[in-house]
Amino acid sequence: MSQNLSTPVRGPLGGRWMQLAIGVVCMSMIANLQYGWTLFVEPMNEKHQWGRAAIQVAFTIFVVFETWLVPVEGWFVDKFGPRPVVFIGGILCALSWGLNSIASSLTMLYISAALGGAGAGAVYGTAVGAALKWFPDRRGLAAGITAAGFGAGSALTIVPIAAMIKAQGYEHTFLFFGLIQGAVVLVASLFLMSPKPGQVPVVASTSTTQSRRSYGPGEMLKAPVFWVMYLMFVLVAAGGLMATAQLGSIAKDFKIADVPVSIMGLTLPALTFALSIDRVLNGVTRPFFGWVSDNIGRENTMFIAFSLEAVGVLALAHFGADPIAFVILTGLVFFAWGEIYSLFPATCGDTFGSRFATTNAGLLYTAKGTASLVVPLASVAVAKLGNWDLVFMLTAGVNAIAALMALFVLKPLRARFVLGAAAKEDVEVQSAKVVS
Repeated sequence: MSQNLSTPVRGPLGGRWMQLAIGVVCMSMIANLQYGWTLFVEPMNEKHQWGRAAIQVAFTIFVVFETWLVPVEGWFVDKFGPRPVVFIGGILCALSWGLNSIASSLTMLYISAALGGAGAGAVYGTAVGAALKWFPDRRGLAAGITAAGFGAGSALTIVPIAAMIKAQGYEHTFLFFGLIQGAVVLVASLFLMSPKPGQVPVVASTSTTQSRRSYGPGEMLKAPVFWVMYLMFVLVAAGGLMATAQLGSIAKDFKIADVPVSIMGLTLPALTFALSIDRVLNGVTRPFFGWVSDNIGRENTMFIAFSLEAVGVLALAHFGADPIAFVILTGLVFFAWGEIYSLFPATCGDTFGSRFATTNAGLLYTAKGTASLVVPLASVAVAKLGNWDLVFMLTAGVNAIAALMALFVLKPLRARFVLGAAAKEDVEVQSAKVVS
């Protein structure tokens, strides 16, 4: 991609990299709402006997509210700025885990999940949208670093959360971490800003992968290329969300959850070890593949990552009953999955421009909510079949389909969309010159 970058004027305190760092901090604080969830499922089920499938409905509700409300929250960000949206998001996140700590019925658990999802979506959508706006010249890397906060943000707290659940119960753990995470988001939100004209590089690209103009949400929804991206997002996200929500149950069914595993001098129970490594790799993958996509193209990177995910899931199905293999292979699965949260927003920004980036990326992000609808179905399938084989096979299959779609459907379709729009703009400019 060839770029000519103008020199930006002075930005806010710390510049655009400070804005990126604040976004990462906020993302880290909401990460446990999704990635720490699996640690609470079995303790809740043991106390209330609600059943795994019923409890996992709360996870689906959380993800649906986290994703499907992002376009609305993105509209508020584009209109009023990021500060009030993230501030309210922090309050909702703290309230959600506070309610989880006293939930005595599934109804209360589901209400809490909806509040937490709305709060997490407000923070997530704002942070990713800000990255796309502040870094039009490095969208893949910036979106990846921001998404890494969500992917790896829970890595440092997985062990403390697991230990606190065992020592003081899941209720106390919900309340303690909910208040801390919410408070940090509230403070961080006060420093967020949207870029003003002249504060970011102006990217002049001759590449077939970046549009010259910005498309509004309505225009984007009419473009077939958007729906191809949406379908691919759903296919890949579904398998990863299943693993995120069900990893504790998978480890328990494999009878290895509490088996000690020693790797590189560190010994932890297999599930705790896997969760810790998974969170790190799920974070590292986002800026890594984002950077790769900045250099070799979005679709080429998708093909590599989605293919790796398919292989990793198949390997986990065959060798996951071994504790060491379980830890290593779940790490591979999350490494090959987490990059969707940098690749798809970056591709959306490239295709539809920066002006409405928060709202547009939010609309695409609703694909995650659509994908979450299959999570409870995985529990139902396992209950009926007695194993995870079908779930693993379907997950590997849809990832393989998405990998092929990236090269043979999305890549040519997006190139035609960008080139067609550029050609139309050139004709309009020439016509204007003739008239004048």
